[in-house]
Amino acid sequence: MTESPFEMRFDPQTIKHLGVRMYSRLAPTLAEIISNAYDADANNVTIALTEENGIPKEIRIEDDGTGISHDEINSKFLVIGRNRRDDEGDKPSKKYNRLPTGKKGLGKLALFGLAKTITISAKQSGIQNQFVLDWDDLIAARGSYRPRATSINTDTSDADGTVITMTGLKRKTAFDFIGLADSLSRIFIFDTTFNLILESPSGNRISIDNKRKYSLINVEFDWNIESSFLVPVESEYSGKLIGQLLTSKKPIVPSSGLRGITLFSRGKLVNAPEFFSISTSSHFYQYLTGWISIDFIDLLNDDVISTNRQSIDWEHPDMAKLRKFLSGIVSQVNADWRKKRKEKKVADLKEKTGIDTETWTNTLPDDVKENTKRIIETLGGEDALERYTPVIKALHDIIPEYPLLHWRHLHNALRERIKSYYEYTQYGDAASQGVQIYCEIIRKLTRRKEDGRDLVNRIFGSSPFDTPPDIQLNDLDTESLKNIQEGQGHLSRGVVTGFRNPISHGPIDTNVPALFTELDCLNILSLVSYLITRMDNAKVNASSDS
Repeated sequence: MTESPFEMRFDPQTIKHLGVRMYSRLAPTLAEIISNAYDADANNVTIALTEENGIPKEIRIEDDGTGISHDEINSKFLVIGRNRRDDEGDKPSKKYNRLPTGKKGLGKLALFGLAKTITISAKQSGIQNQFVLDWDDLIAARGSYRPRATSINTDTSDADGTVITMTGLKRKTAFDFIGLADSLSRIFIFDTTFNLILESPSGNRISIDNKRKYSLINVEFDWNIESSFLVPVESEYSGKLIGQLLTSKKPIVPSSGLRGITLFSRGKLVNAPEFFSISTSSHFYQYLTGWISIDFIDLLNDDVISTNRQSIDWEHPDMAKLRKFLSGIVSQVNADWRKKRKEKKVADLKEKTGIDTETWTNTLPDDVKENTKRIIETLGGEDALERYTPVIKALHDIIPEYPLLHWRHLHNALRERIKSYYEYTQYGDAASQGVQIYCEIIRKLTRRKEDGRDLVNRIFGSSPFDTPPDIQLNDLDTESLKNIQEGQGHLSRGVVTGFRNPISHGPIDTNVPALFTELDCLNILSLVSYLITRMDNAKVNASSDS
């Protein structure tokens, strides 16, 4: 066979450092080849994994991009460290208008991190070229390496595209098919023109897309980076950032690699997940994930993306400023997350217990409120709501709305009718209304028309036992029972004179209602409640005038 027309020039140490040491993990290595296919305007990329008796044997990556011509193999593919943007300009691709993701020209070296032998078959405009890169031959060469050519400018009826086959794999354990699909999904932001298929050794196929990226997350809340809440319209970053932040219902497993925010540029990862904050002690950081696209960094004069695309040069002035802004976004989401969780916890508690905890606790005295809220916060915590729902119900029974003892034991005929006055702290009006309700009950029993003092004097009389009373509370068989009957009259006159008349007869602009505190109100209502309770079994004297 004639001498290969293809040639790679390099320093062997460069190959070892940038190929083997930097790219030893499967997903990041394959991502470099996927990026090349994306830049070549591929619509479809398929990665097929082959095993033999559970041992990895081959990885095959096929795309339907523009392929590579004979001349381009030498002038582009085999040139280590070639910056395509310097050569071709930073312009979009012809078919899908994609801006290039590749920049450093080191992606082809990544393959040696996984395999010893790499076969590249490129087809373009009906012509096929194929050659083989061999690790041992490459390292043995001294600064210039000619890959073995197996097909040179051969006619083909196959469509344009490139097939890269890796054999002599360094991996000795079976492929983690699902794990690889998950990992690849987190390296790219996929658009509708780019389809990535992963095929397992058994023939199963997975279409890798954006939905898969966070499919393991049970999302509770989400935030759109483009919203003015996170990026104000007056910010220098307005229109430059897109993405989505998510919080999970339960803490994200650290080993999942999903904790933190991933940064992308031109659809590819440039910074592994992190929080852009010095302190991450808050438990909020256990729940946060998401992504932000920062394409503008590819337009900077300086290259701020690390070679392995796992981190950004945060010491760069523009990046230091961006980091501070991203830290502010995380702080805003943190505060909003706490607010949303609190609101959701109240809603969940209400659904589980039937109790609106916010409304309930706001009716409690200050010294009781804080302790009750603290108990609810603890009992309604993560994974505890189901277990402690009966406890919260029991707590509500012990300390109900408006828990002061007076309110709890007011007569039913009284409590609900004056509740609105009491809730709005109109304590004088609540007391006055209570007495009026008592008078109304008397009138209904006796069919009398009088009101106020006239009514109670007529019903109970000034000397109740000179003549039979209109309302008889008991059989009056003993002195004690007579005293209770007489006391009902005195107390009835007292509540009308002391609590109803001042409110009812006073001008609206007087401060009489303000003279009644909450405790005054409850004491008055307790007395009125007692009087109404005595009336529950009262008898109306048949001889009373109607």
